[in-house]
Amino acid sequence: MRAEYGGRVTTLRTAHASDMTQGDLLAARRLMHASFDGDFSDQDWEHALGGMHALVRDEQGDLVAHGAVVQRRILHNGRSLRVGYVEAVAVRPDRQRQGLGGQVMGELERIIDTAHDLGALSASDEGQRLYLGRGWQEWKGAVGVLGPDGVLLMPDEEPPLLWGADLDPAHELLIEWRDGDVY
Repeated sequence: MRAEYGGRVTTLRTAHASDMTQGDLLAARRLMHASFDGDFSDQDWEHALGGMHALVRDEQGDLVAHGAVVQRRILHNGRSLRVGYVEAVAVRPDRQRQGLGGQVMGELERIIDTAHDLGALSASDEGQRLYLGRGWQEWKGAVGVLGPDGVLLMPDEEPPLLWGADLDPAHELLIEWRDGDVY
């Protein structure tokens, strides 16, 4: 899909991680490194693989924005919910504040709406304004993880932002375990 942002033409493509070329994956990984000032680990990148990716390229074909949505499970009030978990959203530093993050998120939200019960993400301080402005809402209840040793509540964990969720904050939100950052 072609669009114009800030007087510049961009092309948005979605692809499952298995359909991305090595060049796509390398460009996205480099974008994460540049956008997060080197504070985006290999484990963080691994969390973004296995799902759908939104890739925005400029007129020259350079990757300028990226985001992914992977499926995870959240337990809430006796139900196991299929969650589209947003990972690795970034815009090249020289192209930030031009609508590209919104372009990526619009596509990821479309994927969540059509394939998942709800969306969730852990926002950076810089990204939180974008997500809240798009209608994502901060979870107000307790959070935890269902891990190898059972349920572990995480009272010091930053609550995730949710999309399309009508959940009761009187019941905790337990996400499935994974190595590295759980949320």
